[in-house]
Amino acid sequence: MVDFGGWDMPVQYSGILDEHRTVRERVGLFDVSHMGEIEIRGPEALHLVNYVATNNAAKLKIGQAHYSGLLYPHGGFVDDILVHKVADDHYFLCVNASNQDKDYAHIVQSNRFNATVENAGPNYAQIAVQGPRGLETLQKLTATVLAPIKYYHFTDGAVSGASARIARTGYTGEDGFEIYVAPDEAPRLWNDLMEAGKEFGIQPAGLGARNTLRLESGIALYGHEIDATISPLEAGLDWITKFDKGDFQGREALEKQKAAGITRKLCGFEMQGRGIGRDGYEIQIDGSVAGWVTSGGPSPTLNKNVGLCYLPMDKSALGQKIHVMVRNQPVDAVVTSFPSYKRAK
Repeated sequence: MVDFGGWDMPVQYSGILDEHRTVRERVGLFDVSHMGEIEIRGPEALHLVNYVATNNAAKLKIGQAHYSGLLYPHGGFVDDILVHKVADDHYFLCVNASNQDKDYAHIVQSNRFNATVENAGPNYAQIAVQGPRGLETLQKLTATVLAPIKYYHFTDGAVSGASARIARTGYTGEDGFEIYVAPDEAPRLWNDLMEAGKEFGIQPAGLGARNTLRLESGIALYGHEIDATISPLEAGLDWITKFDKGDFQGREALEKQKAAGITRKLCGFEMQGRGIGRDGYEIQIDGSVAGWVTSGGPSPTLNKNVGLCYLPMDKSALGQKIHVMVRNQPVDAVVTSFPSYKRAK
């Protein structure tokens, strides 16, 4: 157990590698109740969501979710978020734990619409069921038929007798569900899920496996791949940045950056020499500093050491040879595409 942004969080239970493989091959259970929730309601809830976030929430149908970004006026990230459309006048945002209060204040400060904003984190616990046997595990505990729920869709129902929001989303690169329930229901639900998944080899999984799973799946982590100094265009997240929807915070700065052309971009890499490219390590090309590692570590699924890094545009081509400075020693690596792992359809 470790302190994680003020939360007491499990790094591992049986071991990071064991938990990682469990999620890839069977089903793992994550207590992610530290994640924050913000609810936006009112006649102009859509207008507020579309003003503060980069993606176009007008495209969402009720029961659908998408990935989006909260930006500062200069185009850097306040946070990355999931936006769920509960009703025409109700949007449910899942935000990063350490950013919840900051996100809430940012949205309230930006609210010039007929909408209300609630910092709803205390109302929810969140449990993530991830892995190829996740659906079978969860289906035992709910009358809601799960198979028709498409990826990045959700429904409200009951799980093990508790009112729940059931979302087919996740942070592991695997199929699975995230369940939002009242906090006092969470311990019982956790135990019921562990019992329901016993025949499938379910195990609890901690922050360590969550990180290795998202890393080899190429999923960004706030404070690493994205932060206030990084724009969506640099992070390869132009696909969640919809310039055709009208005004939004950071739009003007991003339009200028797009017109001028970005000078750096997020890249994948694979270590060729012995060593692991850890977060923050310097990257050199031809003896000169070229960038830095945002996230790095072993990929248990691929049995390779992989990572993500920022490099200049003219040094970011696939196959580009780089050196990662591991304990002040240059170790050979090569630029690759990311994600390095993709789940079979």
